[in-house]
This record gives sequence, structure tokens and C-alpha cells, in this order.
Amino acid sequence: MSKIAIIGGGPAGMMAAVTAKANAGCHAQAGLAKTAAHEDGADCEVFLFEKNAYLGAKVLISGGGRCNLTTGISDVKELLKNYPRGAKFLMTAMFRFPPEKVMEWFEAHGVPLKIEKDNRVFPKSNDSKDVVGALEKEMKKLGVEVLFGAAVSEISRAGNKFEIAIRGGRKFAADAVILTTGGNAYRHTGSTGDGYAFAEALGHTITKLRPSLSSFIVGEKWVKDIAGISFEKAKLKLSLSGKKSSCAAASLSGTEKLFERTGPISFTHRGITGPAVFALSSMTAHEGIFTQNPAKLTIDFFPDEKPAAFEKRLQALILKNAKKTLANFLDVLLPKSLCGAVIGLLEIPEKTITGNLTKQNRGAIAQILKTFPLTVTERNAGEEFVTAGGVDLTEVNTNTMESKICPGLYFAGEILDVDAFTGGFNLQASWATGALAGSEAAAAGGVA
Repeated sequence: MSKIAIIGGGPAGMMAAVTAKANAGCHAQAGLAKTAAHEDGADCEVFLFEKNAYLGAKVLISGGGRCNLTTGISDVKELLKNYPRGAKFLMTAMFRFPPEKVMEWFEAHGVPLKIEKDNRVFPKSNDSKDVVGALEKEMKKLGVEVLFGAAVSEISRAGNKFEIAIRGGRKFAADAVILTTGGNAYRHTGSTGDGYAFAEALGHTITKLRPSLSSFIVGEKWVKDIAGISFEKAKLKLSLSGKKSSCAAASLSGTEKLFERTGPISFTHRGITGPAVFALSSMTAHEGIFTQNPAKLTIDFFPDEKPAAFEKRLQALILKNAKKTLANFLDVLLPKSLCGAVIGLLEIPEKTITGNLTKQNRGAIAQILKTFPLTVTERNAGEEFVTAGGVDLTEVNTNTMESKICPGLYFAGEILDVDAFTGGFNLQASWATGALAGSEAAAAGGVA
């Protein structure tokens, strides 16, 4: 009987466990397929090692405790556009276990789901415990052995076997190992980057690690006066100077790199946050942004209107509100507390009568509302913080998640150099790579 050891009880680890046990001994044709001959996975033992006293710590806090477990985007090619790193590598895993199959799996295991208007998928209960509970129930049903408080200290290769050492002295032998230890974000959940050391000890390369999905801190101190203001849709352009970027999303003009994203934003006491900001931070995760090397950020508050069309509409509004002061007029277009900041940048007296604005004044107003400037000086941890970087993807078989360097070793989840924007995409990658690693490890019979 073969033994598969899974290190880490996060989303990828739990999905790998149920998939490995369900597919034990059979060559699955789909992410969670199983044959009647191996219905109970009797020819394979699956062990899940978790350092915490409970499973799914990051799943439980994701989405503010609601768990945005996947996306409603069904087209895999469209789906993969949301992965600034690892999109091509994920192709097989995503086709094997795409969002609709993830949704089918959870609904079949007692978790009714809902797709919200922005394509985020949540349990109808709005309770992340239901997601973890479904996986726990299935692991128990299939006979996966979960070891809690099992902090792995070392993984070594001995012949065709792996030896797993647990802090405290215990040791276990396994035919295959699936590393699903996550990144090093949200360290209080147990994601402390241990898996990187295990991977390196077994011959793998870890790429540069950087925080992703973070909010931005800006140099303008007056933002504290507009904290809480939000826009459902704004277009952001982030301009940096420096070395050539490895991110395909950047366009170059000399040494300038320009990154763009449209989506919801919110102002904070120190800067700006929201899905569009998180996406920009992900796209620029490996770029240096700090006080001595700030980035220029512009905001288009009316992204659906071309500059000429917006200026024409602005002129019509000015004629309609010709007797208002500039401050009261801007209130027609923007939240009241933002008007003062706009006037400060325009350097036009706020009591100026709108009808007296010059052509140059009108052009300046239109420009500022389409290119509102901020100076980004730092990154700040976002509410859905993940790690950019991880196990070098060139060293992992994209079709199986197995190491090309150490046979019998598999990877899944955030330990890989794969990360995505917000919207359920990071969890989708964890489910998909976990399912693929689990099914392939089981199909190989755990034999290195």
C-alpha cells in the first residue's frame, strides 16, 4: 500500500487530500473522477500534516469571513488573464478543474453557492466555515488521516521514499509528498514560508518573494480628509521609472513603465485601496516603490467617457449651473469632500462663479477629473494579501504538478510562483493545482 503525505492543510492541501484518496490507484481523466474499483481509495493511505489545531486558516478569513471561493468566469482563457504570474503554467490544471467544476463539487458536497454581480462566488450562507467543513467531512468519509499540531521540520529523500520529520521527534515515511504550505503572507495563520525551505532542500529554486494584493500609501497628506470615499469604477494608471519590467502588462516609454487597471477604488486615511489598486500592486509586485523612488498614479473618475466627450458634457453642465460657485458646481460631479482637493489642485478660488470660468479653467477641470494625480510612496498590506514568487515553475511539470528534479514530489497552491488578482482567482488556483497534484500522485501509485 502506497502512502502520500500532504504538508499543509490550506485550500490546496485539503483539495489534494480528497482528490488523492478518491483517485487512489486509478488514472483519472478529470480533476475529481474516480472508478468503482477504487471507490474508497483502499490501496493508498493519505496523510495530511497541519501545524495548526484546525484546517483552512486562510480560507476561514478570506473574503472577510465569507470566502470568495472561485469566480463565475467560465472561459478558461479569460480566467487566466487574471494571473500576472503563472497563467500559462496553470492551463492544464484549470482545464481539468475549472470554476464551474469547483462550484459543482462544493454544491454536491452540501455548500449552495451564489454568483454576485462582479462574478465573485460565495457560499449562500456567507460563511467560510461551510467551505472548510465540506472538505473536512469528505476527508473523514474517505479516510484521510489528518495530523494536527504536526509542524514539519524536515523532509528528506531516502532511496525511493521520503522521510518527514515532525518537531518533537516523530518521523514518517511516504512514497510521495505534496507540498501545499502556502506562501509567507498572513503569517499568523501558519503560512510562514516553511515550504520554501523544504523545496530548496529537495533541489528546487525559489524565485524572489514579494508582497502582492496590497493597498498603496501616498505622499499627499490631505487624503485623510477624504477617507471612506469610494468609486465603483475608476481607471488607474501607475507610472514607474527603472529597469525593464518582466510583467507583460507594462508598456514602456524610454525607462518609464505604465500599468493600468479599471475597477472599484476607495480612499483611506493614508492612501488608496480596493480591487483595482490590488490588481496594480500585483502587476508591479517586483517593482521598487518607496519614498526615494515613488510612483505616479493618476485616477480617471469617468473612465467610460473619452476626454473630448467628457469635456463637452462638462461644458453643458457649466452652462446649466452658471450661477453656482465652483465648489457647489463640482459637488454635482464628485463626492463633496473630494471637491476641496480638486479645487486645491486647480488653484482656482472656490467661490469663483461657474459662469465666469475661462476656457483654460474648463480645460483644467476636465483634465484633473480624468487624470487626478497622487504620489505612491509605499505598499501597505491589503485585506487579501498574498505572496508573489515561489517555486520556480520551470522545475515543475505543468501537466502533473510533479517536480522535474525530485520524482514523487508535487506542489500545489501558493507555494508555486503563481498569484492572481482579487475575485476568487487565488483560491481557484489552489483548488485546481491541489486537485491535479492529488489525482496525479494517486494515479502514480505514490511510486517515485
